[in-house]
Amino acid sequence: MRRRILIVRAFIASAISIVTGAVSGAKAQAPAADPENTIYLDVKSGRVVIQLLPELAPGHVERIKSLARQGFYDNTPFHRVIEGFMAQGGDPTGTGTGGSKLPNLKAEFTTQRQFLRGVCGMARTGDPNSANSQWFIMFAPNASLNGQYTIWGQVVKGMEFVDQIKRGDGNNGMVSNPDRVVRMRVATDVK
Repeated sequence: MRRRILIVRAFIASAISIVTGAVSGAKAQAPAADPENTIYLDVKSGRVVIQLLPELAPGHVERIKSLARQGFYDNTPFHRVIEGFMAQGGDPTGTGTGGSKLPNLKAEFTTQRQFLRGVCGMARTGDPNSANSQWFIMFAPNASLNGQYTIWGQVVKGMEFVDQIKRGDGNNGMVSNPDRVVRMRVATDVK
């Protein structure tokens, strides 16, 4: 009887060792973030790292990457920033009416993800198919945007720097003397 108990204990210890090794080995082999689907957004207080979500919004992700690679977003203002809601940028005019010379994008709305803190969405007019270059980062959840705006990314590092972006005045959140994007690049392109 005693020998059976020792054999069972040895078997359990061996099984635990195998499972522990497999788990730690899986962690060691976990894939690194995909640099082709990662954006580095540099703001005055630091670097914000955004994971792109091409599985949700392939057209919008491609647009963000294309404009970032052109340097389009560099030095553009965070023209509309509302406390407890979001920080909006991507308009070189700073008026909220500007965009790129590229055609507007067809909506890629999803119900797979919600507009939570750190989610990046694409701004648009009342026309669902009018997103162009303007985007926003959520300070807090807002369920009213779910299924109504395209989600293209998620902040995975540096949200504390987004929190430091200068807020706007009044309900419309337009910012006088706004903070600006220092640089916005696809991680693959950063040496």
